Amino acid sequence: MLKFDIFEKARNFIYRNARPLDFARWNFHFENGSADDVLKILSAYQNKDGGFANAIEPDNWNINSTPVSTWAATMILREIGFTDPSHSVIKGILKYLDSGKDFVNGKWFNTVKSNNDYPHAVWWECKDDIGTPDDNPTVSLAGFALRFSNKESKLYNKASEIAIKAYNDFITDPTDEFHTLRCFTDLLKYCEEIENFDLFDINLFRDKLILKINEIICKEPEKWFTEYVCKPSVFYKKNNKKWSYVDCNLAEKEANILLTQQLPDGSYPVTWQWYNDYKEFEISANWWKSDLIIKNMLYLKEFGKI
Repeated sequence: MLKFDIFEKARNFIYRNARPLDFARWNFHFENGSADDVLKILSAYQNKDGGFANAIEPDNWNINSTPVSTWAATMILREIGFTDPSHSVIKGILKYLDSGKDFVNGKWFNTVKSNNDYPHAVWWECKDDIGTPDDNPTVSLAGFALRFSNKESKLYNKASEIAIKAYNDFITDPTDEFHTLRCFTDLLKYCEEIENFDLFDINLFRDKLILKINEIICKEPEKWFTEYVCKPSVFYKKNNKKWSYVDCNLAEKEANILLTQQLPDGSYPVTWQWYNDYKEFEISANWWKSDLIIKNMLYLKEFGKI
């Protein structure tokens, strides 16, 4: 009964509160919904230049395309397992990445100047003249471009240069920042899907990632649902042998604690603030709750707990 109640309460929150995009994601994962429905709504967040915007990342309401918002769209494509390069959404993303917009010195921007004109969290505030180039989301977007662009294209060549440099930098001095580390895992996953990939040593890359991930994961369960820390679930995939290297006991402990964390309305606590005066955070937090529900239900499902 407990498992049923947890799922039904989550379902009720989604039906009552979720954005159409998150409602479609929920249906895809739990109610035999289609990828086409997700893609149809996802495309509404895509601008004419092929990039994404319009609060697809709920903490940034910028209506102009940004690399981070475009990265968020690629994560939804990966979540639903969509890989058709002929689809307009993927073609649009490649167009944006190929345009040179929001890109300088081999990296896409993490923040862009136009963020400042719209409600946003403090970490999306842009303090530079045009933008802030960073490995997050550059490394992940380069992986997407390698996976889906034509190998004879300029974009593929650009992505190759970025990926090789990112690999060499990581092998020499791996990042401790878990959002950036997640971008490196994205790169690895994309490269593993490319037939006859030979730009760098995938096995060495994976081994280095394993070491660093296990080093930076928060080992203090009491912090997992009260502070913004790197939980095992960020990197753990129980049913994927290549990605099941996070300590299974630690990962399952998170799932067991997760069973106790659901709020009365079926949602889960949002453990961050925007740290500014924008009132839109309350709307954003409610959107995030649907995203957290989907991710948490998928995680519990992996362990057979719902």
